[in-house]
Amino acid sequence: MGSVNGTSVCVGKIPWWKEAVFYQVYPASFKDTNKDGWGDIPGLIAKIDYLHDLGVDCVWLSPMFESPQKDMGYDISDYQAVYSRYGTLSDVDDLIAACHARGMKLILDLVVNHTSDQHPWFQESRSSKTNPKRDWYMWKPARYDADGNRMPPTNWRSYFAGPTWTWDEHTQEYYLHLYDTSQPDLNWENPDCRKAIYDEAMRFWLDRGVDGFRIDTVNKYSKRIDFPDAPVTMPGETDQPAPEMWCNGPRIHEFIREMNEQVLAPYNAVSVGELSNTPLPEQVLPYVSAAAKELDMVFEFSTIRLGTGGPFHGKYLYREFPLSELKQYVATWQQWLEGTDGWHTVFCENHDNGRAVSRFGDDSTVELWEASAKTIALWQATLTGTIFLYQGQEIGMVNMPEDWPIETEYKDVESLNFYKEARASGDAERIRKTEEGLRILARDHSRIPMQWDASPNAGFTSAGVTPWMRVHDGFKDLNVVKQEADDESILGFYRKILKLRKDYSGLFVHGAFRPVLQEDETLFVYVKDDQAFKEGDVQAEKKRKALVVMNFSGKPANFQEHNLDVAATLGCKHGEERLLVTTLRKKDMSSMEAGTLKPWEGRVYLNF
Repeated sequence: MGSVNGTSVCVGKIPWWKEAVFYQVYPASFKDTNKDGWGDIPGLIAKIDYLHDLGVDCVWLSPMFESPQKDMGYDISDYQAVYSRYGTLSDVDDLIAACHARGMKLILDLVVNHTSDQHPWFQESRSSKTNPKRDWYMWKPARYDADGNRMPPTNWRSYFAGPTWTWDEHTQEYYLHLYDTSQPDLNWENPDCRKAIYDEAMRFWLDRGVDGFRIDTVNKYSKRIDFPDAPVTMPGETDQPAPEMWCNGPRIHEFIREMNEQVLAPYNAVSVGELSNTPLPEQVLPYVSAAAKELDMVFEFSTIRLGTGGPFHGKYLYREFPLSELKQYVATWQQWLEGTDGWHTVFCENHDNGRAVSRFGDDSTVELWEASAKTIALWQATLTGTIFLYQGQEIGMVNMPEDWPIETEYKDVESLNFYKEARASGDAERIRKTEEGLRILARDHSRIPMQWDASPNAGFTSAGVTPWMRVHDGFKDLNVVKQEADDESILGFYRKILKLRKDYSGLFVHGAFRPVLQEDETLFVYVKDDQAFKEGDVQAEKKRKALVVMNFSGKPANFQEHNLDVAATLGCKHGEERLLVTTLRKKDMSSMEAGTLKPWEGRVYLNF
């Protein structure tokens, strides 16, 4: 992306991944074919035509590697083996072939900030202080207080609650783990460790035909190796939040450039990094600038984290937020690219968050659920960047029922650790608020089985099999088969709007974003300007424009009352504007009013 007379444009060949639709598959919950209650890779292969028909160009498969499953595969014990419940290496080869045969691509999760404590590298590292792999992980001696009591090397708090340090009795030192005690952090300062990562975790899969990686915790490889204590921001707590000690550290860009130069670039592999605790555009650009040659794109979490209380102690203390706050984040991350050579992602769901329609929409009634799910689809499909969908998003899957007990139905290590910590505090208000927050925000909501049909277990697994997580109680009314029979369903709308996104890629994938009515707490409105991304058309006199108008409320909203004139906003004569798409069903369009949106209705107008 460059600049012509102050307008951002792109010339030359556009990388395939910019206009692609990515779809994340969480293997445990997608489709079970061997009747063990866990999804598997053959199940994904069986549904690959469904994804192709949806408009998916690239499948992102969450970790399917050998693992003790303490953190659902993000604790890897063998980078070159497949967890037996998911299948075999041969199944992965078949999946690669199935994707490529349909013109689709496949990326895997790359989890190399840490391993499982069962990985042979860590088993060697902890065997002796003199083992050659000792320095492949981060070990530190104990500290002692004035009374001689042993203390961790720092006061850093883990993402999963508790300290980031665990004592190893055998070698009499602590090892660092930003997440669970079973997930020791690799030491990226060690060049032999980095080489092993590149060989065993990356080249092995790229040589088999994988097309790239979603890179987990990509900005946490470079720690503050002077290991200072974090400032006290949680008085009364032993462990303190310390993301500044490991996020965007002193050597992080050196490490990522090396990864790109040695592995990603030679294979022409696409890369999308998970970039947490990096809230400013000027912090993000060095990771995704084309000139920097680090990553193709990243996930930045300001929008999807709305409503959370922070990454540590208060993460699951839910707070309501006004629409204007959501719009401000969207505007910031849509507009920051202009005049730069960077790129961005578009997403509102993944495996680490509650369902979008339950958080950003309204699932209180069937009518509002359908309407808001479609408007969320419209919102996402008209934003600039590469779009990522999460399994079940395309049918409007919702959060787990509020009456499901946390103790028995929630499985995620993070959810349960925060819940246990709240209960251990004895603070009734903290317990109540944590329970309330988990029922909205917990990672578990996105991990219940995919709802394929109205048969027992929602078609995820066979009748009589106990799935690893409980199937949603409402699966008979909310499933793929029911929506496939209805062209105007949420699924039907996703298929339609994803096609329109590609047909009008200059507007929706690449277009400049201009917010309108930013302070309004009901209407979400913006203009998209076609940036003429076709080579030789950068100086085109007349650019296509789109006006996106959405009602983010359960009541009718009149946008003409705000002096919003569609034709004037689009820069065309009255009568030249046209309605490209609406979220309404055909039966409701007869009562559609020119300047008034029905509850959770969305529309897109074009200037010609």
